[in-house]
Order: sequence, then structure tokens, then C-alpha cells
Amino acid sequence: MNIAIIGATGNVGTRLAAELLMRGHKVTGIARHPEKLAPRKGLAVKAADVNDLDGLAAALAGHNAVISSVRFTGLDIKKLLAAVKKAGVKRLLVVGGAGSLEAAPGLRLLDAPGFPAEYKEEASAGAAFLDALRRERELDWTFLSPSALFAPGARTGKFRLGTDQLLTDAGGVSHISMEDFAIAMADELERPRHSRARFTVGY
Repeated sequence: MNIAIIGATGNVGTRLAAELLMRGHKVTGIARHPEKLAPRKGLAVKAADVNDLDGLAAALAGHNAVISSVRFTGLDIKKLLAAVKKAGVKRLLVVGGAGSLEAAPGLRLLDAPGFPAEYKEEASAGAAFLDALRRERELDWTFLSPSALFAPGARTGKFRLGTDQLLTDAGGVSHISMEDFAIAMADELERPRHSRARFTVGY
């Protein structure tokens, strides 16, 4: 497949690109500063701003799917969705956040006592993005939420999938490496199981 990754220079975006290239897909890395992407076989780069509707649509045209891997704060949800539609791409996968997952029945993690104040704005913006997707009727979207602790690590290929509830390991820790997150996203891209839905990945 020919996949466009918005935010390809970020921590998650670079790992998504690496996973997809390893599987033989063609990847277009889209970023404001594409010169930060090292040349690789199968990787094309394009410069575009996520909030420039026309410029982004032009960069996305001709792809089988789009993966959005950008921060939610400062992102215009309506412009992003409109750009994907204008480009004629039907499938949108989103690197989500953990804040909108349920830490307990009816209680989102971002609303739980002790949720770090410095992450509240981004988590709230991510939850709003998910709400907007759930009202979306044209695109075939998928929103993949990581576990609470989300950082670079090992590519193990051993993890669990869930839906709207926060996953924790046997020790009660909610975590996933960016490398294993990329595997889960690539698997979903190749074998869709969560069309117009959110799912999560964790150990």
C-alpha cells in the first residue's frame, strides 16, 4: 500500500514509517520540516502544514490511507478531516491518546484523581478529536490509543488489544513501547478489525 504519515518526523511517526517500510509498503512522510527525515528506500517526503487544508490535501492525494501522528493541541480537526476528504482518501488512522480511555467504569483517565495537570490539555484535545471522529460519516477511520506510559522501547510483538478500557499488566502498570504500538497500527492497516472505532494496545 501507499501510506501517508502526517507528523512523520515525530517519535511515533518515525517508528510507524520504519514498521511500514519494513513490511514493504510505500510511505510518504509529511511534515513541516521534511528535511529531518533520513532518506530510505520506499520513503518519499513532502512538506505540508497540518492546518493548511489545500496544501495538506495536495500532499495526501493518491494514497491508500493516511495516518495522523501529530499532537492534538493546535490541530484544527475540521481542516484535517476536510483535507483527507478533499484528497480523495477514504481511510484515516489516528495515533490517539490514553486520556480518553476508561480508568474505571464511566471514568476517563484524564478525569481521574492524580492525572498530571501538564498533560490535561493534550488529553482533552485528543478526547475531542475522538468525539469528532465518532460523528464522522464519510471516512473509514480508526483511532488507536496507547497505554498510559508510552515511550520508545523494545519491539517485542507481544501485547494485548482492548477497546475503551485502559489496559494494565499483571503488576497494574499501563504501558506500551512506541515500537509495539507501531506493530499494532500496521496490523490494523493491513487487516482492518476496528473500522469506525477506537481500540487500544498495551502489555
